[in-house]
Amino acid sequence: MNKSPIEKILAPVNRFIHLEYTSGIVLLASVITALIWANSAYHHSYEHLWELNLSVGFDGFQFQKPLHIWINDGLMSIFFFVIGLELKREFLAGELSSFRKASLPMMAALGGMVIPASIYFLINQNHEQTVKGWGIPMATDIAFALGLLSMIGKKIPSSIKVFLSALAVADDLGAVLVIAFFYTSSLNIAALGIAGIFIVALIIGNYIGIRHSGFYIILGVCVWVCFFFSGVHATIAGVLVAFTIPAATRISERFYSSNLKELAFKFEEEVPNNSSLLTARQYRIIDNVKKISLAAETPLQKIEHAIHPWVAFIVMPIFALANSGIVINENFFTSIQNPVTVGIIVGLIAGKFIGVSLFTWLMVKTGLSQLPLNATWTHILGVALLAGVGFTMSLFISGLAFTSVAFIHQAKYGILIASVIAGITGIIVLKRA
Repeated sequence: MNKSPIEKILAPVNRFIHLEYTSGIVLLASVITALIWANSAYHHSYEHLWELNLSVGFDGFQFQKPLHIWINDGLMSIFFFVIGLELKREFLAGELSSFRKASLPMMAALGGMVIPASIYFLINQNHEQTVKGWGIPMATDIAFALGLLSMIGKKIPSSIKVFLSALAVADDLGAVLVIAFFYTSSLNIAALGIAGIFIVALIIGNYIGIRHSGFYIILGVCVWVCFFFSGVHATIAGVLVAFTIPAATRISERFYSSNLKELAFKFEEEVPNNSSLLTARQYRIIDNVKKISLAAETPLQKIEHAIHPWVAFIVMPIFALANSGIVINENFFTSIQNPVTVGIIVGLIAGKFIGVSLFTWLMVKTGLSQLPLNATWTHILGVALLAGVGFTMSLFISGLAFTSVAFIHQAKYGILIASVIAGITGIIVLKRA
């Protein structure tokens, strides 16, 4: 197929976007940019930018919130929506679709949540204001972790990548539940009730066969608005809406394949009109191909495929840019000597390592599961270290756990330090595997 000039220009960009580790690189670039900006002579512009008020609505009904609220509550809802789609796909036909498949990564994720939270709690148990940050070291950043794993090269068995992906997805499920049950403020029952009506409408739409994305997006936005005023964090709406998206095709693979062959045969039979235009019959055949292709797609996978690049290259980098700008000065080493920073560092590095590797060992030794194909215990230890890269979700939970700016900054110090150490040590161990 001949490429147009613009396609040739964009080809390197498209290749870069589709590399496994690209989203991790973009996310890292956003973190570095935020750190440089926040510590430069222009640090005031960094601080003021995220406090700018943004209004959306019409006369008599307006949302007016600072930009960082729109990012953390709005854009991150899209991130959680994609997490919900991934969870549903994995539960239906992925690595979490059966007990045998799901048992090892689910238990490894459980260990990687319980042990870090316990360590943080023990370090902060005598500090009433900071003890509620126990959820921060529970999270694993799937984009960074998989990006680092992909950079190591082809020496890593594909089963290890699958294991880390499943572990991170299960970890995301745990983080969603923690946010819903433990980081929710006072409830507005009326708003939750209206949200429930919209969710029921989405479920009914799925049941009666509505497959148009617009239906789910419009009602999904309504659910988000209700959650925004309900006291339950608005990002949970993204996960709930994702679980209502249809995940079944309208036609079977065999029906699609046979019809596609028949339409291709008819297209070849048609006498061309010797111009760049199609004949009327060729156009109708192509239109039929589009229709059966649409029927062969699941709305869940279609929406996930369409939104994922936006989340990876816009939503998460903007979130990282808005939340990673911490000031590093001559008092840096003194400022990290506090229970919050220490609890997060020890929790993410030691806690994740002990939790993931210990629970994996217990599952294998008891015979309830077995190591991934071609994997060694060194691979598992490397993955356990990479699981300590908790960046995006940890930053998000820190904003929910604390209202004090000082505590939030202390949490950011711990998250950044722990993620760097966990990432470097994880790569070193996996390279030696």
